[in-house]
Order: sequence, then structure tokens, then C-alpha cells
Amino acid sequence: MSIEDSLVVRAVKTQQGDGIDVYAFFLYGSDLTRIADISRIHRDEKELKGFQRKEIRNHVNSIVEFLDSGPVLFPNAITLALSPEIHFEPSRGPKPNGLVEVGLSGTLTIPFRSEGDRAAWIVDGQQRSLALAKAKNSRFPVPVVGFVSRDLQIHREQFILVNKVKALDVRLINELLPEVGSLLPKDLAVNRLPSELCNLLNRQPKSPFYKLIKRASDTGDDASVVSDTALISAIKQNLRPPLGALSQYKHSPETANPDAMYETLVLYWSAVRDIFPEAWDKSPTESRLMHSAGIKAMGALMDQIMLRADSSEMPDAEIRESLKRLAPHCCWTEGVWGELGWAWDEIQGTPQHIAKLADHLIQLDRKLSRPSR
Repeated sequence: MSIEDSLVVRAVKTQQGDGIDVYAFFLYGSDLTRIADISRIHRDEKELKGFQRKEIRNHVNSIVEFLDSGPVLFPNAITLALSPEIHFEPSRGPKPNGLVEVGLSGTLTIPFRSEGDRAAWIVDGQQRSLALAKAKNSRFPVPVVGFVSRDLQIHREQFILVNKVKALDVRLINELLPEVGSLLPKDLAVNRLPSELCNLLNRQPKSPFYKLIKRASDTGDDASVVSDTALISAIKQNLRPPLGALSQYKHSPETANPDAMYETLVLYWSAVRDIFPEAWDKSPTESRLMHSAGIKAMGALMDQIMLRADSSEMPDAEIRESLKRLAPHCCWTEGVWGELGWAWDEIQGTPQHIAKLADHLIQLDRKLSRPSR
């Protein structure tokens, strides 16, 4: 086997299971799809073949965007099943005193083959491998763990084991985001500012949400009643230009003014608390205002009310007058919602219910606010 026909890398060899050779090594991201095939699941006339899901295009593009965004840290290891035709040559030389020899160092040679006949198969990391092949930096170093086996059953077993682990709770990710200072993928970065504002609302005594927001780190022995996911979703809506109530304070990530955003949120939601005292600080089963549907619907209403308040000489008064006009028509803890025909406790946190409730409040506010303009 010539050097031109193969990839040679430094590796560490050990064994697991019933004498199965396992290797750990690094290679350039662009070389992954040169040595390894993606075994997508399909069926021939006799049996089920392969084990991988179809390429998730948006996921791959998201990873590519992250890899191309600058100097990034991407230490996630790819898991490969390696054909027995690979070759390992142990290194020679003295061993340092006190060496814990869990593995044997040396060089690993993996032959290049045409697609469909390669000497390795990707067990875990299909999307990452495809993204690394498309990234601008073709020499991005990637950690790889490979085990030697031609047995498709073992490949499937490992695939199931590495993918059955439950994904991180979205609420935990959102709570951790403000603590992460490094560059983040776009789909995570958009949640960092709303999550930080959610943290501030929960921690600051002047906030109407002080100690009322449920976070993933809660021990369960506190009095929190508001879903952080619902509030973060509402804040994300408020940040959307051009009509989002907070969008005027977010020209770019570098020039955003989170202090002004926080003050605006406190101004609006303090008025909500004061106008609906009977519905505030109660469990969602007792008050639909504290329910995810109520938080998201009132968050959507905030954009319209703040548009008027921002042009008023007394913003706080404008907000409170708007909410007072709405109050007789709201059924957060009892009664039936007018044109909607829903009993107060029939409102659910589904997209359909949230959208209809938000539209009802917005249309009602628009109608009731006309005489005061």
C-alpha cells in the first residue's frame, strides 16, 4: 500500500470488549469523507441495510456556518467503524518512568477507497462529517475514535448506544447560554440575550418576575410559577425588528443595550402585575396569565402597547391605561373569553391557542384605544 493511496496518522491503540481493537487519533476534517462512508439506512430485497439517518440539510448548514465563523473550538469526536485492512505500526523508543500505559502509541494507516467501498464507516458524527467536508478550513483537526469490525450488527449497536442518550434539556441550554462567552452557533446565539434578560428579571428585586421564573437549576422547593421557556420566547418576539418593543435597543450584537431592554420589560410587566393582581403570582392551573399561553400572548401585546407608550410623554401611564381598558374583557382566573368562547381554564399552551389569544388581545386593544388617540 503506497502513501499516496492511504492516510497515515499518529494514533493510540487499546482494546475493549472481547479483544476489539480501538484507536484514538486526529485527522483533518476534509479527510473524513475520503476514508469513511456514511451507511444510510435502506432495504434491499432480503434485509435492512445500514443504520444512519438521511442527511439533515439545515443541521449540516448550521454547523458549516459555525465552522466558517472564525477560530472556533470543536472538540467533538467522530466515531468510526474500521475495516480490518487498516494497519497499525507501534512506535519504538524508551518509555518515561511512571507511564500509565492504557494504550500503545504508533502510526495508523487507512487506505483510500472509492465511495461505497471505503475502509471505514461513520457510526456517530454523520452531520458533523458532512459539515467538515464543506467548511472553508479543510485542515481543521478533528478527534476520531475508531473500532475495528466488519460486523454490521456491532455498527448498529454502537450507533444506537451513542444516539439514545437524551439530548440536553432546552431549558438547561438556555440557562447556560448567558454564562458562555465563546462563539456560538447561530441557533444558540439568538437565545443568549433573551436568556440573560430572563435571568435579570428573575434575580432583580425590582422586577415583577423576581423569583417567579422556573429555571432548569431550580431545586423544586421555591415559589417559581412562570416557565422560562415561555418568557424567553416572548422576549425573542419583542426583539424582532421593526415593530418589536425591544428591537430599537438591538442594532447589532455589539451595540445592543440590554439595560434599556431590561427597564422596558420591567416597565411593561410591572403594569401587567398591578392591573391584574388577582392573576399574578399564582400557578398556571389557577391563573392563565402565569401560563405559557398568557405570558406569550401578553408578550405579543407588549409590542403594540409599547409602540404607543414610546411616543407618549408618560409611557407608564399609557401602558397602564391600555391595560385598564382591557382588564374587564380578560378572564385569567374565571369566566369566558368573549368572542373566543373559551372558559378561562380551557386555554392551552398550543400554538393555535396562543396565536388566537394574542390576536384577540391585540384586536381588542386596537379597538379600545381608538377613542384615546
